[in-house]
Amino acid sequence: MEFRPCIDIHNGSVKQIVGGSLRDAGDAAKENFVAERGAAYYAELYRDAGLRGGHVILLNAKDSGQYAATKNQALQALAAYPGGLQAGGGITPENAADFLKAGASHVIVTSYVFRDGQIDYDRLERMRDAVGSKRLVLDLSCRKKKEDYYVVTDRWQKMTEEKVEEALLERLSGYCDEFLIHAVDVEGKSRGIEEELALFLGNWGGNAMTYAGGVHSYEDLELLKKLGKNRLNVTIGSALDLFGGTLSWKKVSEMCKKD
Repeated sequence: MEFRPCIDIHNGSVKQIVGGSLRDAGDAAKENFVAERGAAYYAELYRDAGLRGGHVILLNAKDSGQYAATKNQALQALAAYPGGLQAGGGITPENAADFLKAGASHVIVTSYVFRDGQIDYDRLERMRDAVGSKRLVLDLSCRKKKEDYYVVTDRWQKMTEEKVEEALLERLSGYCDEFLIHAVDVEGKSRGIEEELALFLGNWGGNAMTYAGGVHSYEDLELLKKLGKNRLNVTIGSALDLFGGTLSWKKVSEMCKKD
């Protein structure tokens, strides 16, 4: 298990928000934490600690009046840690190169490859061809509906018809290097992990995968490592001391390194 740090940016500020609270109308979100420092500060912190593979997420829509400020913060973070961070949020074949040239190791994509609630494989192929599968991360963040988990898109505002299951992971694995999966129902709520989802993801054992959502104690971290068979990487947001929480990011990093 690797600790994959995060830098979430909304309205030009590094933030931690409650999953599912984001709304494009008015650029609104329920906030857990708003940083006084810029994104580059966190990138430098992760760089100096040797933490690789974290993600910088732009939470504003591209047509938002706040997008330019958010993108500027993201580019500053990528410049501070070239090759050490992934970038996501509104990525398309047309703008992906901007983030890669700015220093992102990978781009993270969800909404672009979905249309009418389903994966548009023509778009997925265009995205892969634009950056190469080794530099593409597919975000399959999901919510539970009845007994199954379904991918959500557009900053977690739209439920799709794509069920997170082994067949989907197998189908998509050849298009990308990694998967990023937020358990949206518990994201930012510090109430424990989605155990069923973690167990499923750990059992698959294909492409590298980062889980996010609900980790708020060291016991949660140990449980995730157990359920995920030490295969899942993890990102933690509002529960970290960096973002106003109680978990030491340094201790989390050390725990993830242990077998």
